Amino acid sequence: LDGLIPQEKLQGFYKAGYLSVIVGDILDRLLWRIRPYENKVGIADTFINQAMERMRESFAHYAGEKNFSGILNDLVHIVEQGKDIIDPQVPRKPLIAVVGEIYLRSHLKSNQDTIRTLEKYGAEAINASVGEWVNYITYDQVRLARTALRLNLRRFHLKAVWESLLKYLKYSLKLFYQYAVQRKVYRLVNTYIDIMEDHKIGHLEKALKTDNTFSFEIGTEACLSISSALEHAHQGYSGIVNIFPFTCMPSNLTSSIAKPLMAKLNVPYIDVSYDGSYQPGREAALRTFMYQAYQHFNTNGRP
Repeated sequence: LDGLIPQEKLQGFYKAGYLSVIVGDILDRLLWRIRPYENKVGIADTFINQAMERMRESFAHYAGEKNFSGILNDLVHIVEQGKDIIDPQVPRKPLIAVVGEIYLRSHLKSNQDTIRTLEKYGAEAINASVGEWVNYITYDQVRLARTALRLNLRRFHLKAVWESLLKYLKYSLKLFYQYAVQRKVYRLVNTYIDIMEDHKIGHLEKALKTDNTFSFEIGTEACLSISSALEHAHQGYSGIVNIFPFTCMPSNLTSSIAKPLMAKLNVPYIDVSYDGSYQPGREAALRTFMYQAYQHFNTNGRP
């Protein structure tokens, strides 16, 4: 951003940018929480579209002054209004976790609105967040800096040790800040409506190391997708959906590892690949998956 934003405004821009990612995740999860239980068909989509515009105006008004409390107050008002859309007479539905390639799982047009299709057949679905990916990028920088620090200490390269230490401290503080902001916003929202929080990236890595399932050394979204699928399964979710581009190598890695793991845990699992075409059997496959998810839900309940 050198030359685009004055140096004295870079920190404020970073803070506002990260908060906007978390607020966007909250709005997504608010939609997925209320739409399966809306008291009038279509009202949840209309409400969230209006809410996004209101939050855009809120950031435009408050972010430049670093008045993040004003932004959070506006978010709370939206959450309170969104909660009123839920019809309390509609019983809770099977909880489905969506994992996969970061862009495709997050882009409605590219994944042909898979979550809406799942909801059509009775799901309450939760997609992996964009904030999780941002935290992973920072976490990976911490991990790489820590590895470099250890290597340089062994070699006794003092200058390189100092540089690695500074980089490690820089990204550790950055990750600490991101976790603190994310935790603050989710806890604030959860006082009004129950919205699932993200896992910490370190916890996901530990989950993979416990059974030597996969390694963060390999990188890509596979380490997040596999570990998230495992955590959601252990938490009692009724099914896992892996969304990815056709022939995507990391997602095929995810499929080859997660699918047999889910079978051992008796948790319904489905791979859904997209290449821009409309496959006539895709919706039938998702409908069959939801039948299995309902069987799991009826037997085991939900978190």
